[in-house]
Amino acid sequence: MFVSKKVFVSGCYDLLHSGHVEFFRQAAQYGDLYVGIGSDETILHYKHHKTVYSEQERLFMVKSIRYVKDAFINAGDGIMDFVPTVEALQPDILVVNADGSSDEKRRFCAEHNIEYVVLDRIPAEGLTARSSTALKQTPCQIPTRLDLAGTWIDQPYVSQYAPGWAITISLEPTFEIRERCGLSTSTRNVIKSIWPYQLPNMDPETLARLVFCFENHPEREGGHISGAQDSIGICMPGLVRHHYDNHFWPDKIESCHDEKVLSWLEGHLCMIPMNPRRPGCSVVEGKDITPDKVRALTQAADACWKAMLACNLDAFAQSYRASFEAQVAMFPGMIQPTIINLDGSREQDSVQPFIERYAAEKGVLAWKMPGAGGGGYLALVVDDASSFCAIHSEAIPLVIRRAGL
Repeated sequence: MFVSKKVFVSGCYDLLHSGHVEFFRQAAQYGDLYVGIGSDETILHYKHHKTVYSEQERLFMVKSIRYVKDAFINAGDGIMDFVPTVEALQPDILVVNADGSSDEKRRFCAEHNIEYVVLDRIPAEGLTARSSTALKQTPCQIPTRLDLAGTWIDQPYVSQYAPGWAITISLEPTFEIRERCGLSTSTRNVIKSIWPYQLPNMDPETLARLVFCFENHPEREGGHISGAQDSIGICMPGLVRHHYDNHFWPDKIESCHDEKVLSWLEGHLCMIPMNPRRPGCSVVEGKDITPDKVRALTQAADACWKAMLACNLDAFAQSYRASFEAQVAMFPGMIQPTIINLDGSREQDSVQPFIERYAAEKGVLAWKMPGAGGGGYLALVVDDASSFCAIHSEAIPLVIRRAGL
């Protein structure tokens, strides 16, 4: 009776790609293939970064590949973390890629009477060569967010005067997302510290809440609570509005994934880079929050949502501007920020000339600064985004992230 040889391979398989599958296919030609997978803890200590996918997710994916007879989480650590697995499995052959071969592995196989096979890294016919290192060098796919209306209402010291909605869109990272420019890079960086390359595939609202809680942990320095619109705007795809009533987390969240509406928005929104907020910039000095001003903000956000769902450009531009004007009425530092220098002296900065320049451009219907203002980007409503961006090379067209992507 013929008994197939046991073949063993080991690796992290965190960013599983076609190169891994082809390696499994080639290794399986030597016999029944068993795979050892580096644990989350091993990868953290050996490679000094967290995994994109948990060890249980990686185990599930590897086991699902048809060339693999079985797979295990290695119980050891370091580059030889597979030793306990090999001692339990007792394979006949250990297969490695040429760039994963080492004298230490070769000696181990000789001591345990295991055949040692080294394979060149050859892609499957018709496919591009892949490696986890190359994939990690690709741009981060974590989205960002643009707040369209109702900004600041997610802070209880604002919504205590009147409840209302904040409106955001989740944006694909199709452009360079600069720091300190109003696109919630602090929250995005928090996400990248957990999931470096892309958001996990899970319920978006639950993900947003997890990110909010992680970013605003009790030991966070400074005591400032980042607004929930940041995590919601990044994690929840499409057009989203969230209702705040004197709490940090909204009591209602509504989403629009209507392709007609999202495409329409992309046709009328673009951004212009400005200078980032200067060090020591304060946009909250001189704030003047009153019930009437907060109600003006909430009314503008209501009107903005209705205008977008109706694809009414004039009403959208009017309410978009009204929302920004309501923000500036409460926080004039958004346009005229105070700069607190290292020696304690104060000076005034202004982005008003930049706003006036683009407000006078043909085709510009409305404008605002994302986030807290003070610099960053100018987010414009225009009559035709494609035409405007073609004329203005500095303008950035926007791509809204769709559900399921």
